[in-house]
Order: sequence, then structure tokens, then C-alpha cells
Amino acid sequence: MQRRTVLLLGAALAVTPAAQAHAHPDHPTDPGGSRPIPGNYGQGWRPLAPIASGPRQEHSVAAVGDDVYVIGGIVHDGAGGVATTGQVDVYDTRRDTWSTAAPLPVAMNHPNVAVVHDRIYVLGGLSGGSEWQALRDCFVYFPRADRWRRLPPMPRGVERGSAAMGVSGRRILLAGGMRVLVPGAGGLQDTVATVSAYDVVTGRWEELPALPEARDHVGGAVVGETFYVLGGRDRGQVNVRDTVYAWEHGARRWTERAPMPTARGGIAAAAVGRRIYTFGGEGRHDGTSPNTVFDETEAYDTLRDRWERLAPMPVPRHGTAAVAVRGTIHIPGGGVRGGGAPVETNDAYCPARR
Repeated sequence: MQRRTVLLLGAALAVTPAAQAHAHPDHPTDPGGSRPIPGNYGQGWRPLAPIASGPRQEHSVAAVGDDVYVIGGIVHDGAGGVATTGQVDVYDTRRDTWSTAAPLPVAMNHPNVAVVHDRIYVLGGLSGGSEWQALRDCFVYFPRADRWRRLPPMPRGVERGSAAMGVSGRRILLAGGMRVLVPGAGGLQDTVATVSAYDVVTGRWEELPALPEARDHVGGAVVGETFYVLGGRDRGQVNVRDTVYAWEHGARRWTERAPMPTARGGIAAAAVGRRIYTFGGEGRHDGTSPNTVFDETEAYDTLRDRWERLAPMPVPRHGTAAVAVRGTIHIPGGGVRGGGAPVETNDAYCPARR
């Protein structure tokens, strides 16, 4: 695979043209190119080389081997707004360097991403200018060849972005998500409770029992044979939830588990061992943050059905994503203020051994 390695901040990012748009209603877009204040690292947190191509938000991540892929999302458009991108950046966790990969054939924000057998699957997302709508487009990426291949589209009616994602064997699970996000004050956010499974071998889609309540901007992880859907929101970023739902394939039903200590949407989540770690978020706040962005790091023990509060994020963010590589959780990009405020921050959290 031929990739260009970038050690410092790269050249200006080429993005798909789009009308100016805010990442979320009721919040302004940062017109100045957000730069976070350096965080107070320690207690398991450490800073890493920033995203070389520049700030990114509302993207997804995937890990193949030692590489972390940052896929799609929104970037500054140079005119005070944001635009959807198909950019794919690759972070080498061993060398602390960045490179670029073949871009997504269709630019997306909030893409639904999962890895099966070292191949990266993108199953729909959102895109548009003044109104972000769900896309049915699906692709698979072959890292060694640095090549995307188009797959048959999602079945009509189940397309959405911002779903909770999980993998069970050869099946990719998608829970919740949103079909429409209209940027601007009071804009429509069409959240769904739909749950789907995609078989990467047969290419078939299956509709599963819906979530008890609709969710988007939600955390998702599989531990053992159970798919967990954590937090999120329902039709607007202030309508945050603390609920945790669990799906066991054998029972084919959803059950409710211990709630998150802090209700929040726009979170990042990743599993290490039996525990699921949740980071940051956005939404109705208790007043301790003027920017409505959370710094919370909270871990869920799936065996004990208990939550634990951990060291907060040094640079609080929402609209980001997390993935574990060799027991360390990587969290590139995100927004540092409510709405569209993407940054190039890249850091990692290493859970204490238990």
C-alpha cells in the first residue's frame, strides 16, 4: 500500500463543496479554525501527533493492525462554516505519524463504520449542504491495496448516519441513528430506533427488533456476545440520555442495564477487555461547562453492571470517535465547543490494568 507519510501539519485539505452548515442546531460554527488550549495530561492520558491534514469532527474511526483510520466527517470550509469531506487519514500508533489513504468515493459525515477481517466497511452516513440527509451508499476498503469497492446500497428506508456500531462474527450491527439533520436553530433531527444487521459474506441485510427508544450520536460496543448501546440523544442535542441497552443475539431482545453516571450525546466509546469506556459529549449540562461540552470519562463494567468515573479528558470534545489498539484507546479530532468547532487534537487513554 502506497501512502504519503506526514510528520507535521499538512497542506490545505481539499473537501467536497458544500453550503455553509453548522454541525448541530442552536450553536454557532467556529469561524476561526478552532485551536484547543493544551490539556493537562496524565492519569492515563497522553497527547499524540495532531491530525496532519487539519481539524476534523463528526467522523468515524477504525483500527486495522496498528493503524487508526479517520474516515469522513466535517472540516472548516474557509468561509466561516464547515463542509463534509471524504478525506481518510491514517495514524500509525507505533511511529506516531500520519499518512493519507484513498478518500471515500462519496463524502460523508457521521458515517457508520466497522471492521471485519481487516476490511473497513462504511454503511451509509449523512451528507448535504443546508440539510444533511441519510445516504444509502455502502463501501468496503482493502487496506493493503488502498482501494475502496462499492457495495449494494442499504435497503431503502433503513438508511441513516450516526448509528451505534458493533460486530458479531461476520455480521455488522447498526442501532439507532438519524435520517435528517437540518443545521440551524430548531432544525429537524430525525432520530430513529431502527436496528439492522449486515452479513459481510452474503451481503444480506436483516431487520432486528428496534431499540426501546430512538437514539443518535450514541456509543456502541460489543463485549463477548452482547451488543451495548450507550447514552446518546433523541431529536436534538439537549435531549441527552443516560440509558444503556444490551442486545443478546440468543435472546433476540433488548434489556436495560445500569445507566451512565452522566447523560450525554455525541460521545465516543470503545471496549477494552470486559469494560466499555465513554468519552466527552455534548448536550444539556449541569452548568459546570459554559460550552455544553463534556470532559467526562466513564467506564462500564459489563460483568458487574457498574459504572466508574475516571480521569477527565484533557481536551473536552464531542462529535469524535474512539478505537482501541493493543489496549490503548485512541481519540482523534472532535469539536471543542457546542456545534461545529473541529480540532486536530489527537490523544490517547490507557486504562489501568485490572
